[in-house]
Amino acid sequence: MVSSWRSQSPGIRVIRLWLGVTWIYAGWDKASDPGFLDKASATYIGRQLAGYASNSPAGFIFQRLIADALVVGLFVMIVEFAIGLATLFWVAPTLAAFAGFAMSLGLWTAATWHVKPYFLGSDSAYAVLWLAYFLTLVGRRRRVDLSLDRRGAMRVGALGAIALLTTGLGRYFSKSSSIVKIGTQKGSTSDSNHIIKLADLSVGGTYEFAASSGVPSVLFRTSQGVFAYSEICTHQGCTVAYSPADKLLVCPCHQSIFDPFDSAKVLSGPAPSPLAKIKVAIKGDWVVQA
Repeated sequence: MVSSWRSQSPGIRVIRLWLGVTWIYAGWDKASDPGFLDKASATYIGRQLAGYASNSPAGFIFQRLIADALVVGLFVMIVEFAIGLATLFWVAPTLAAFAGFAMSLGLWTAATWHVKPYFLGSDSAYAVLWLAYFLTLVGRRRRVDLSLDRRGAMRVGALGAIALLTTGLGRYFSKSSSIVKIGTQKGSTSDSNHIIKLADLSVGGTYEFAASSGVPSVLFRTSQGVFAYSEICTHQGCTVAYSPADKLLVCPCHQSIFDPFDSAKVLSGPAPSPLAKIKVAIKGDWVVQA
């Protein structure tokens, strides 16, 4: 492992160190977040997948993954740890570099493909970094051999065990203060335009629902009437959540904050514009999508 660092140029060492540490940190950040696997949390992986399904060109894939969100969340954490550790400790480095490139490319497709200008989307930059590192490892070889011998397989197995252990440690040392609980549940009715009976939504209450387009949305009722917004953050497509204590909509991914009582305008964070409005109205006993 030490010899691999010595044999690389200073520039490649910097890239290798940055990518390895970043992927380990990404895994730890998810593992130590008690809400990442909690269905009642704003940072729940299922909510992020729902946001990706509504905005990604590969949305149909993420829509299928929502049902297995817990498995997806665990898989992502373990793989991020494994790629980071493999990169730093020179375990199947070419395979790890390719996996890092594939993951970054997938995240770009999921979350940041629509970010404008493009250089504000970090996933595309990471994809380029991983690709450059992968091509450096491949060198002038005409054929890329990603197979493993017995010793290599044992090292990969040990690395996988360490990744699992690190994931467990992250869950054990979870950031108990980071979780933001969601106080409402998503509902459905027999009429696609009907959202909820007005009598079932008290003044000052909120209600999550899926808009006719499939976009996850949140409904508010005040003394002046009802209004609703898309829960898809305008920054990178994550799903925002309402914090009753602060009376704000908060994005769990990059901490953009929106004021739902002022046209969902951006109060802080990288989001470039307010949340999209969903047209709703009161029709008889029901709140309906207009």
